[in-house]
Amino acid sequence: MHIAILAGGWSDERNISMESGQHCLEALTEAGFKDLTLFNVADSDFVDRFSAGHFDFAFITMHGRYGEDGCIQGFLETIHIPYTFSGVLASALGNDKVAAKVMYRNAGIPVPRGETVDISAADDSETIDRLIEELSFPIFVKPSANGSSYGVTRVNKHEELPLAIKKAAAEGDRVLVEQCIEGTEITVPVIGTEDPQVLPIVEVVFDNADYYDVSVKSEPASLHHIIPARLTDEETRLASDYAIKAHKALGCRGTSRSDFIVTKEGIPYILETNMIPGMTKRSLLPDSAERAGIPFSELCTRFVEWGLKESVHEK
Repeated sequence: MHIAILAGGWSDERNISMESGQHCLEALTEAGFKDLTLFNVADSDFVDRFSAGHFDFAFITMHGRYGEDGCIQGFLETIHIPYTFSGVLASALGNDKVAAKVMYRNAGIPVPRGETVDISAADDSETIDRLIEELSFPIFVKPSANGSSYGVTRVNKHEELPLAIKKAAAEGDRVLVEQCIEGTEITVPVIGTEDPQVLPIVEVVFDNADYYDVSVKSEPASLHHIIPARLTDEETRLASDYAIKAHKALGCRGTSRSDFIVTKEGIPYILETNMIPGMTKRSLLPDSAERAGIPFSELCTRFVEWGLKESVHEK
């Protein structure tokens, strides 16, 4: 079987994506796959090389725009090549934080209070004052659709909010202004499709940063991952239940990784669901899978098998 590993692209996360692609190539090679080609889809000759390759399967390691939002999935659907992870609709829903929050609420998952605005809100003093009054400091401002914390700002002062909205709007038209939920930050990896299972919950710690930002994510996992998370049995049960509900509500396939804040009252509030989690050796999903006794090579193999199974079902 000839497998194309699709990485890179045009998003802010292209470098992380290329690293994920390289690590998956190495893992699949270790698992015994022999006919593998790693692509940066942003290369000018990508379409020609991909079309000439007669590939049987695509392993997607693209993060952010064009990778997790359903675009590359739609391309693969039109040329009838099966692929890893979620389909077009689920990818689009999960990538858009505003749309995803609607699905979470409908599934009974607690979400932070917030409002969607556009860049014009930055120059509207009445809107700024109202948002601050309704949400109180600190406030998180983030692009509706982006990943790896690009364009995200934790706002603590009145004068910071307009600048934060403009920063987030530079990453996309819609901006999510959201209350800051205080508590323990965790991420809950889920694998599988028909009978999804929760992997060990990861607690994310970051002593020298306001939140789990891009610089923290690039550091060694041992500095920031506590597995299993330091939660009560009830908090673990709730977070696991909500992660499975999010996975099913969005229609995820193969894997998802939902991020939560667990309050001191023991309530997990969902922040977002990652449709194509990082697949580097320091990433959260592979680290959790390793603790569950699933080596990285086996994890990648399972993703291929599930992707092929889904394509058979669709036919």
